[in-house]
Amino acid sequence: MTDKNKAVLDRLQGGLVVSCQALPNEPLHSSYIMSRMAYAAFLGGAVGIRANTVADITEIRKTVDLPIIGIIKEVYPDHPDVYITPTMTEVDALVECGVEIIALDATRRVRPGGRSLADFFGEVRAKYPEQLFMADCADFQDGMAAAAMGFDLIGTTMASYTPYTSGCELPPYGMIADLVRECGKPVVAEGNIGTPAQLRHAMDLGVLTVVVGGAITRPMQITQKFVAALQ
Repeated sequence: MTDKNKAVLDRLQGGLVVSCQALPNEPLHSSYIMSRMAYAAFLGGAVGIRANTVADITEIRKTVDLPIIGIIKEVYPDHPDVYITPTMTEVDALVECGVEIIALDATRRVRPGGRSLADFFGEVRAKYPEQLFMADCADFQDGMAAAAMGFDLIGTTMASYTPYTSGCELPPYGMIADLVRECGKPVVAEGNIGTPAQLRHAMDLGVLTVVVGGAITRPMQITQKFVAALQ
């Protein structure tokens, strides 16, 4: 690992990464708004940002100097379920804009073009040998496979979002603990972590960092939870 990449991981160690994303159908969809979200997260003590699209990442870069986990969500008609950085087109764009870490779907589902993850990531790693890549996994098996393929970080992002993990424990503490113990790579706890207590528990399992998104940066969803308590 290069000194530059080690420095990135050192900055993330033991801290909170805030996911600042809003899709086109959401009220806060705006690169400017996401940059202000990132700035608020920075002032609150976040050590990193997860962001979607080159436009958002570019605006966030103007506002904060934190490591960014970059993704591009793009739906391809042949395999629409795999949409987090699904092809080389998205990887190239993220490398071009200089994100420290690129995350991509690392589930065992078939990717756009009918490609397997192993085939696709083999090409990605050969093209960008010094780029940090994070595997967005759905279960322990995904994580172990991604670690063996050479991903630098193993994340729990996709737990419950695939047919083979529907109804799984959330947050996926068992998956987190098993990966920390077995995969040999830094583990990122991400997905369905909605309270400070849940974050603390995930961190105590030995992860590198914890990513929190909706509980911090999606006010419509937060409002809906409060409203549901009144019904």
